[in-house]
Amino acid sequence: MPDVRIVNVTKKFGKIVAVENVSLHIHDQEYFSLLGPSGCGKTTLLRLIAGLIRPDEGEIYIGDKLVNDVPPEDRDIGFVFQTFALFPHMDAWNNVIYGPKVKGFDMEKATTIGHEVLEMVRLHERLDAFPSELSGGMMQRIAVARALAAGAKLLLLDEPLGQLDAKVRNELRYEIRRMSKDLELTAIHVTHDQSEAMAISDRIAVMKKGKVLQIGTPKELYMNPQSVFVAHFIGESNFLEGYVLNENNNEVLIELRGGIRVSVTNKTLTKGERIVLAIRPEAFIIEKETEKSKNAMLGFVERVTFEGTNIRYEVRLENQDLVVIVKPSLVGEWFNTGEKIILSFPLEKAHVFAYPDVGLREEIAVE
Repeated sequence: MPDVRIVNVTKKFGKIVAVENVSLHIHDQEYFSLLGPSGCGKTTLLRLIAGLIRPDEGEIYIGDKLVNDVPPEDRDIGFVFQTFALFPHMDAWNNVIYGPKVKGFDMEKATTIGHEVLEMVRLHERLDAFPSELSGGMMQRIAVARALAAGAKLLLLDEPLGQLDAKVRNELRYEIRRMSKDLELTAIHVTHDQSEAMAISDRIAVMKKGKVLQIGTPKELYMNPQSVFVAHFIGESNFLEGYVLNENNNEVLIELRGGIRVSVTNKTLTKGERIVLAIRPEAFIIEKETEKSKNAMLGFVERVTFEGTNIRYEVRLENQDLVVIVKPSLVGEWFNTGEKIILSFPLEKAHVFAYPDVGLREEIAVE
């Protein structure tokens, strides 16, 4: 099965740069996701790989073959669209075996393939149903089956779960990954849903405005974001603005707005530098003690939300910054609206970034 290499690829539509100098290496049999907000270029990149559009610059390889000039039908790909794209006048069976028939397979071989893939997607009992008689989840499984029946070695999925309700979407995303892994396919999955990408991907490329900001496993992206945008888009972060007051070896003293001082670990910051501190909601420690520990800040609980497994607190700090804290609902005591608390965080749990040139709000904007 193929790996995919994208080398310095750029695609423009008039004055709009949809993909800008992107390089990626997607490994053989990897389940890889392109993740980002609407309009970031992820679907354009997928269409470039499929051969539906051509790059203005750069090279695309499937396996060891340069495919810039290879038409889509000769790339051994299966493309699954968000809109299902089934033939409405054909039943499930004929939708599935359409690919083998067009490729000139004899009827016996096409029939064998059709039965195998329908069993795989667990819809063999609905082979005589038309798309209008199937649920959204069933139609998407038929779309996947059709791609597999055509002999795809590379599976491209463009927001394949976007039109499904939450429960079906959660179930089907694991089914698609399972089928991809069982067949030892290379899969590239486009989504704007970070929880979807985190749940099923081996690796993820986070995109914004046509560029790839960071590539890594779900754990790497969550635990070690390399930019303010990735810290914001992958999971949830609290952002506190300040500047470097002092530095001593690996420990840096930060002064936040309102004169709040905290320490972090960082080797690259310099005295006087303006920064943004990113702290995950679950990284905070809540206490009632009057004696402040290191990195402790005084706050007042403004809102408490019960989310089942978690309790979500919105806390107003002394400097009027609002932070979100998430704690397990079954562990420790609960705090009430209006309650005065002390919150702190471990040095190593804070991510520190240079203050963005465009400003914090513009940097984390998703549109």
